[in-house]
Amino acid sequence: MADNVRFTLNDRPVEIVGVPPMTTLLDWLRDHRGLRGTKEGCAEGDCGACTVVLEREGRRDAVNSCIVLLGQLDGQSVRTVEGLRGADGGPHLVQTAMAEADATQCGFCTPGFVMSAVAYASSGGTADPEAIHEALAGNLCRCTGYRPIVEAMTRIAGLAVEPPPAPSLEARTGSVAFDGAFFAPRSLEELLALRSAHPDALLLAGGTDLGLLASRERKPPKAVIHLAHVPELAAISATADKITIGAAVTYEAAAPTLIETFPALRAYLSRLGSRQIRNMGTIGGNIGTASPIGDMPPVLLALEASLTLVSKRGTREVLLDDFFLDYRKTALAPDEIILNLSMPRLWEGETFHCDKVSKRRDQDISTVAGAYRVRIRNGKIEDARLAFGGMAATPRRAPAAEAALLKDGFAAAIAAIETDFTPLDDWRGSAAYRLRIAANLLRRLELRLAEPGRVLEVEAL
Repeated sequence: MADNVRFTLNDRPVEIVGVPPMTTLLDWLRDHRGLRGTKEGCAEGDCGACTVVLEREGRRDAVNSCIVLLGQLDGQSVRTVEGLRGADGGPHLVQTAMAEADATQCGFCTPGFVMSAVAYASSGGTADPEAIHEALAGNLCRCTGYRPIVEAMTRIAGLAVEPPPAPSLEARTGSVAFDGAFFAPRSLEELLALRSAHPDALLLAGGTDLGLLASRERKPPKAVIHLAHVPELAAISATADKITIGAAVTYEAAAPTLIETFPALRAYLSRLGSRQIRNMGTIGGNIGTASPIGDMPPVLLALEASLTLVSKRGTREVLLDDFFLDYRKTALAPDEIILNLSMPRLWEGETFHCDKVSKRRDQDISTVAGAYRVRIRNGKIEDARLAFGGMAATPRRAPAAEAALLKDGFAAAIAAIETDFTPLDDWRGSAAYRLRIAANLLRRLELRLAEPGRVLEVEAL
């Protein structure tokens, strides 16, 4: 049935009437509510000027309002800079800290920094400089006033911040359709029925990629099926043999399980977008878009991930190796959805490493991403899975390099990279540059694996 989007804005319930659900939250805040403290800088989710806070499940999460669609907010609670207040009714403690540290400068980016700081303080953020810089990686100050902003963040770190308010709206229990084009199923059965009836509708999870159609391109999709409310897609489970993550689980929600299972992902995930992006973006979405420069597919390929694909016709398992067919083309049928992905735990003697090379450290797409799962016994390499992104039309493993590594060692594997890939050639890096990066990353892996004074042997085929 058709319905209106409802959510809580700055502690007051609102119902969206007469505005398409594919409108971005930023446009609605500024153009329909007159809340212009939230700024548009890039319209791509990169600069953080549009940062607001989602208050949900006992958390405050910073998100980019320029790529969040109104339909995604149904049942949620949103806070903008206008909705902040101190215990005495005056400025919020974060606003006071920013003012006292002279951290405002021109003021354009300030509301976004304030909202990121509110989310950081609310999550128990510390005064550790590295943690503060990571929390602010998604906010850009064009006046380069970072020192006083970091000082203000240091002042509010660890201070008590009031908990998010309880939800003020009654949760919906069934599937709804907003404006007849934005479908929000609440069960897997409803989702599969909608997918069968609307095979051309775009599947929306976090919207960190799809949201660009409405923000930067100004061409919102005609029909969307929103996945975030389906419990099976938001589930995380772990057994002695593997971990399984639902396709609509956000990076932030998946991070504890991923890092505990594969510790090398701690540093890697900190560079996967900003905190705003990780609060909304999903691993399933990163797979489904099939970008050749997505950060997670090389990792998942190296970790031997498999996908569970579901439709009204049934369920099937597909190795990620077989999922990517060509540029932006996958094995997903028109009536199917990605239910979850599973990765086996590391076996005894196995190690996993991953790298991301980009033009800048934070908030940038990979030029080349590499991931490597290697099994070593008695100083010999017995098995290896080497995967790369940014090197072809799809994320891919390097079979020639893998075989050369097992037979003749790292020097042979490095030489074989040119056999495996004809790389992309664009403004992020030439084909020759990408080949050199991939070769250097394998050399780095060799140094990581070799103990001082000892070179690893290889298991003869």
